[in-house]
Amino acid sequence: MLRAPNCIRQALLILLALMGGVAHAHEIRPALAEISFPEGQNAYRIDFILNVEALMAGIGPEHDDTSESQNAADYNRLRASPPNALQAEFEGFAALFIGGITLDGAGQPLRPEVQSLFVPPVGDLDLPRDSTLTIGGPIPDGVSAISFAWDPSYGSIVFRTEVSEGGEGYSAFLQNGEASVPIPVTGGVSQSSLDVFVDYIGVGFEHIVPLGLDHILFVIGLFLFSAQLRPLLIQVTAFTVAHTVTLALGLFGVVRIAPEIVEPLIALSIVYVAVENVLFKKLTPWRPLLVFAFGLLHGLGFAGVLTEFGLPEGRYVAGLIGFNIGVELGQLFVVLICFLVVGLWFGSKDWYRLRIVYPASIAIGGYALAWFFERSLEIELALGWVVAISLAIGVVLLLIKRLHTWGGDALYVLGMSAALTIILRMLEGMIP
Repeated sequence: MLRAPNCIRQALLILLALMGGVAHAHEIRPALAEISFPEGQNAYRIDFILNVEALMAGIGPEHDDTSESQNAADYNRLRASPPNALQAEFEGFAALFIGGITLDGAGQPLRPEVQSLFVPPVGDLDLPRDSTLTIGGPIPDGVSAISFAWDPSYGSIVFRTEVSEGGEGYSAFLQNGEASVPIPVTGGVSQSSLDVFVDYIGVGFEHIVPLGLDHILFVIGLFLFSAQLRPLLIQVTAFTVAHTVTLALGLFGVVRIAPEIVEPLIALSIVYVAVENVLFKKLTPWRPLLVFAFGLLHGLGFAGVLTEFGLPEGRYVAGLIGFNIGVELGQLFVVLICFLVVGLWFGSKDWYRLRIVYPASIAIGGYALAWFFERSLEIELALGWVVAISLAIGVVLLLIKRLHTWGGDALYVLGMSAALTIILRMLEGMIP
């Protein structure tokens, strides 16, 4: 994984540690499961790639990372356990884990058993460890298809089948205990291009609303720049074209950049848009070009998400188009909400920029800068220091705008910025 040079990283860590409230980030990611039917065995097998420690510690999708849970200490202990120790401890947890899995064979419940667990070496404790768990069992007479679901407390999961030689297969992103379609024991399952297209419209929309808070803030930043339609259309068009290009290139493996690089840069793109909202009143010649460049970054982020879902190989184009349309619908939904809540009523007011654009942009920019630190250094900042970052950006921008001479207006902008930053933190905590 690429990180900042050690000297810079250590200096920033020391600085942020002095601020207090710093914790290592242990990201919670969707699990992956693949079902197969070994030839000639009349049996099924499901291979999982998952964070065993989070499951054993009882840390579910209500947390963005394990450090937010009251069970974080137990997770950290398990994360530091060598493979043989974790495997031994999992034996006592296996029955509980299996109890949270539902395998339905056309109305006949199946009872799988744990067949193996491979745990990688301890490695970097700041990163989650992906273990490979295999469960399975015999297929009873009369069972021709099997559907899968697991307990909602286990989080989301990408459930898929093996891809056949003809490129056919099934892949679904299951959340909140949702069950897969019945998977035929013989003959495989094939999703039509239309099915994949429709399914991934929903996946793309959901990746923006409600899951993509960073993308939402970027789009809001574009909206806030001007209440007029023309500047918004120019920016949104540039952003859309750019992220469509890199989404396709990333999905097909033409361009790949590690998320450890892309995600901090996405945060900085939000910072820039927010800062320019305060400093400039009219669309600058360079803003559409920069928005286009930022769109390339966001497209790589989308590609990483879509790759994680595991599209059937023969349905890449349908999934890509559907996902992209879903993303666009999500962005348009955000713009529509902004227009109905703010633009329609206040966009023509002479105080629109001072009362709405300034505090909202400062809060967005400060929050995104906090994200940059968190994503670059794999830490979590306490709320107080996220607010402090927003206020610091606000003071600098207001000094540049010479708003300090306006007295109460500056206090209003900074106060609203702080309040909006707190609201953003609350919203982020509510996103599963």
